[in-house]
Amino acid sequence: MSLPASLPIPDEVLDIARTLEGAGYETWCVGGALRDTLLEHPHSDYDLATAATPAQVQALFKRTAPVGEKYGTVGVLDRHRVVHEVTTFRQDVATDGRHAVVSFGVSIDDDLARRDFTINALAYHPIRHDWRDPFRGEPDIRHGVVRAVGDAAQRFREDYLRILRALRFAARFRFSIEPDTWAAAVAGADGLTRLSAERVRDEWFKGLASAHSVAELVKLWRESGAAAHLIPELERVSSELLDRASAVGPSRRDPILLTALLSADPAATLRRLKASGAEIDRVAAIAAGPESPAGPDDTSVRRWLAATGRAADDLLAIWSMRHGGTPPWAESVAGIRGRGEPLTRGALAIGGSDLQEIGATGKRIGEILAALLERVLDDPSLNTRESLLALAREML
Repeated sequence: MSLPASLPIPDEVLDIARTLEGAGYETWCVGGALRDTLLEHPHSDYDLATAATPAQVQALFKRTAPVGEKYGTVGVLDRHRVVHEVTTFRQDVATDGRHAVVSFGVSIDDDLARRDFTINALAYHPIRHDWRDPFRGEPDIRHGVVRAVGDAAQRFREDYLRILRALRFAARFRFSIEPDTWAAAVAGADGLTRLSAERVRDEWFKGLASAHSVAELVKLWRESGAAAHLIPELERVSSELLDRASAVGPSRRDPILLTALLSADPAATLRRLKASGAEIDRVAAIAAGPESPAGPDDTSVRRWLAATGRAADDLLAIWSMRHGGTPPWAESVAGIRGRGEPLTRGALAIGGSDLQEIGATGKRIGEILAALLERVLDDPSLNTRESLLALAREML
C-alpha cells in the first residue's frame, strides 16, 4: 500500500471544498474515511477540516446545521440535504480526560497533531491532490498497527475514550495495538471511570457492531482493564458463548441483543450505561423469558408467543446464538404467524363491548377475555364471534 495519487471524492464534497478554497480558506479531507479508503473498506462521507471559522463557514453556505460549533464543527447541507461536517483547524488548549477546550486559527499540521491515532491523522487535499501524513499513518495502516499520535499516555489523559477507541479499531480491522500504546492504555484504564455512561455505551455499541470478532473485542476489553471498570459482567462470559456471538456477522449484529447475551443481568448493565427506557425494557423482557416453549407443538408455541409478546423474536435469536442452529420450534412460529392465529386479547373476534351487550360488567369483562384467550390458544378455530359469544355466555 502507498498513498494514491488521487482519491474519488464525491462531487458534493468537492463543491464544499472549492467554495471554501475559493474564499481563501485552506481545506482538507480528514478522518476515518481516508483510513477506510486506503483499507478498501466501505466508509461514510469524507469530513473536511478548514482554516475557516464556524462563523465564516456559515456565512459561505446558505444551508448549515449546528453539529458541534463549540468544537468548531458546522454541518453543511448539499443539494440533496445530506449533511457534511466541516471543522475548523483546532488544537487542544486544556483537557480533563472527558472534554477538551480547543482553540482555532492553527494549521492542518497542528490539527493532525491533536488526533488520537496515526491511522486517523492523515489529510488529503481534494483539489491539489496533496497528502499530509506527518505521523506515518500510512505505514501503520499497511502493517495493521494502532499507534497513538505522539505520547500515548498524554493522548489518553486528554480523553480516556481514546482507550476504548483503540480497542474498537483493533477489533474492527484485526490490527495489533503498538506496545507503548497498549501499555499506556492498561496503565490509564482507571481513568475510564471518568467518562460519561453515554459515551461508554456508544463506544461499546459501536465496537459490537463493527468488530471482526466479538470474542476478540471482549478479550481486549478484559485484558486492558476496561471490562473490570465499565462492564464487569464481561469478565464472566464463557469462551463458548463468545464464540457463538462471534458467529454472527457484523451486518446482522444487534448491540442490544448481544449485550443481553453477554450479561447475566442485561437490564442492570444497560441502566448503568444510561440506555433508553425502551432498550432497558427490551432486555428485561428477554431476561424474563421463558427462553423456549414447553414443547415444539403448536399449542405450546402459541402459549409461548402469547407470554413473550414482542420479545419472541429476540428470544429466538438468543437461543440460536446460545445453542447454534435454528430453534426446533421456529417452523411452528412461522406457521402460527402465517395463519394469523390470535395470541392476544386484542386479536380475539370479540371485545369488551360485546361482553357488555350480553351482561358482563366491571372486572369480569377482563376475566372472561382472559379465559377466552386461553381457549383460543388451545384451539384457534374457536376464534369466531359466534363461538366466543357462546363460550362467554357460559362463563357469566
